[in-house]
Amino acid sequence: MNLIAFLIRSSWQMVTIAIITGFLSGGSSAGLIALISTAASRTQSTPVTLIAWGFAGLAIVALVTSIMSQMVLIRLAQNAVLQLRMRLSRQILASELSHLEQLGNSRLLASLIEDIQAVANAVYQMPTLFINLAIVFGCVVYITWLSWIVLLMVVSLAVVAIASCQWLLNRGEKMLALAREDEDKIFQHLGTLTAGIKELKLHHQRRQVFLEDKLQSTSANFRHHNVTGLSFFAVTSSWGQLIFFFALGFVLFTLPNLLTVNQQTLSGYILTFTYLVVPMDNIIGKLPLLSKASIALQKIESLGLSLASRTEKVNTQPPAVNSHWHSLKFREVTHTYYTDKEDSSFILGPIDLTIYPQEIVFIVGGNGSGKSTLAKLITGLYIPENGKVLLDGELINEQNREWYRQYFSVVFADFYLFEELLGLDNPYLDKQAQNYLRQLQLDHKVTITNGQLSTTALSQGQRKRLALLTAYLEDRPIYLFDEWAADQDPVFKDIFYTQLLPELKSRGKTVLVISHDDRYFDLADRIIKLEYGKIAYSKQTSTR
Repeated sequence: MNLIAFLIRSSWQMVTIAIITGFLSGGSSAGLIALISTAASRTQSTPVTLIAWGFAGLAIVALVTSIMSQMVLIRLAQNAVLQLRMRLSRQILASELSHLEQLGNSRLLASLIEDIQAVANAVYQMPTLFINLAIVFGCVVYITWLSWIVLLMVVSLAVVAIASCQWLLNRGEKMLALAREDEDKIFQHLGTLTAGIKELKLHHQRRQVFLEDKLQSTSANFRHHNVTGLSFFAVTSSWGQLIFFFALGFVLFTLPNLLTVNQQTLSGYILTFTYLVVPMDNIIGKLPLLSKASIALQKIESLGLSLASRTEKVNTQPPAVNSHWHSLKFREVTHTYYTDKEDSSFILGPIDLTIYPQEIVFIVGGNGSGKSTLAKLITGLYIPENGKVLLDGELINEQNREWYRQYFSVVFADFYLFEELLGLDNPYLDKQAQNYLRQLQLDHKVTITNGQLSTTALSQGQRKRLALLTAYLEDRPIYLFDEWAADQDPVFKDIFYTQLLPELKSRGKTVLVISHDDRYFDLADRIIKLEYGKIAYSKQTSTR
């Protein structure tokens, strides 16, 4: 997918208008060169008034069409980049969670940030590029009008120039493509730097190995490939200028000896070639940007195809959930979780489980037993590879999975806290939120105005309380908390288990709790223990 095809897909009508006006501008500029050449060598029989009016008319046409072409292309470029960013974002949101986890955040961020920016940088240069191409085309037309024989010579020289430059361009593009691969690794290392800053500070040897063997090594490769690639483009630019000046010298010194050329025609050649220096230099100077954009588009297209292969069917507006549901059943459900190593995987299941309304279920087990994977299966974020999920007897599949997910309010162990209460359409939202803040003992630190949290710069335990606040306001039938109490102080941990969970149950909610706090296990209606991805036992702790 190249830039022109990318722009045409965005709006072929606007591209057509931009090209037509651009070539009118370029043609007018070439016409100005012809008039300047005529005026410089005019005879007494040539009316100066006619030349002056022609010059003024062409100058106005060149100005107006240049502005039109640039304005159309600027608007088109902005729209195209916006569409590209939104399309990729929608593809990410529509893709299966397990596939996104396999791709990794570094690759997704690299495309969302670097690739789209590379495309944007190139697209923003397209107005100038089209104008320069139009000027070159117009000057070629003028040269043709002066002498078609000279045109053949220029075309022959251009073929030689293109052939000699193509190898340099290909090498440069290959180096830039390698640099783009290095960039994915750099994003991964930068993620490690920010997420693992505490561990790196505490361990000198680990920090040095990370800096020197990982970050510096990858950054050095990135620099080497970038420098080499851009150097090839720089050599191409200089070589192109040399060939261009060779053509000018050929016209100036050799052409008069081969052909009978009058002084006016020779002046026209020299003036035209001299005028072409700037637009040709601009075109050649844009080659690195265009190559980077081409590579970025290929990366985006590759990512888009990968995401499209695992796209879920997402309804624009799923139907309302049934708050009076009766049972949620999992029958022979399995899921394979792939780790960073391709030959290593973890299989959860087969799982046979039934969840009922208004019960508190504790999901327990050691680290790596599959608790978080089971949570993602229960909430519909992971799609079962085998088995069935039935809600009140209705099979959950790609047609209704989006609707099924609306039954759950979840606070994961690796939760994300939004700074706004997004998607909650409630005229009394601020008042309800303030009441919950008091219950969560955060009203002295956080205020909410028009759904906006005054701050999220809190301790991890307090941030989890804000995440719980969002879950409360969602008011869905089933709540799932993944190690929610792990970061709470002893007092609030006790409040969570002895007050908040029973309160949710009294409101008719089903509460699923992933927990290691065995001192509170007796508060559960049922305990489900996982071992090595399978349910070791499921036992009742109280009478329903």
